[in-house]
Amino acid sequence: MATVLSGTSGALYYKPAGTKATFGESAVDVADDEITVAAYLNFKVGDPVKFSVVNVNTGAAGSGTLPAGISAGTTYYVIAYAAATGVMQVSATAGGSTIAITDDGTAVSPNAFQVAYADYEAVGQVQSWSFEVSRAEIDVTTIGQTIGQYAPFRAYIPGFAEGNGSATVFVTDDDTTLASRLVQDVLLNQQAGAAFKLYIDKQSTENASRSIAMEATLLTANFGVNPDDAQQIEVTFRPVSAPTFDFSKSA
Repeated sequence: MATVLSGTSGALYYKPAGTKATFGESAVDVADDEITVAAYLNFKVGDPVKFSVVNVNTGAAGSGTLPAGISAGTTYYVIAYAAATGVMQVSATAGGSTIAITDDGTAVSPNAFQVAYADYEAVGQVQSWSFEVSRAEIDVTTIGQTIGQYAPFRAYIPGFAEGNGSATVFVTDDDTTLASRLVQDVLLNQQAGAAFKLYIDKQSTENASRSIAMEATLLTANFGVNPDDAQQIEVTFRPVSAPTFDFSKSA
């Protein structure tokens, strides 16, 4: 007999907004071991990041060579980011010394280097999340139908799909939590990198888990305060492209 899932099976994982950017060879400063990504993003000291080469036209993997000293697929940690200039330094360990960059790599247009938040992380103060998928209806009724005793019915076919979601998080006195960062991200001008992984059934391995994953735009933050309940904020969001639905379960 199948086991009915409960809310305790779910979880919400998140990649913060403003943590994805592309840059070219000219943005690599070998002398100072710095890279210049976009200004006014939201990288924080301690953020885990990974580098890759991407095709900026398609968003898929591109061709080229990362600057020497930086390896694809390796997790690095931001040790400095200046929002006004976009200048960043990274380390191999959290709080460690700056990675030595010995050449500026190769990325010929339309290819570029990309830095992005390394992976989804659990948001610990989430009370609940929801996600709705809906389809547009396209009216394909034709005129000139044979007159009968009863009125003819309109005909429809399904159109484009869209989704919208929300997450309710508790407010704590620690503004460094990922939940607090999620709320603050609603106000960001540049939200590149914001992404959700909504687990319906979180297991010890990804293959055995069921989830909905998406890059998203954060839309609203609704604050609720009353004397009888813990303070909470509802954040709403929309996917920026088709979500990935992983409802299969295999050991």
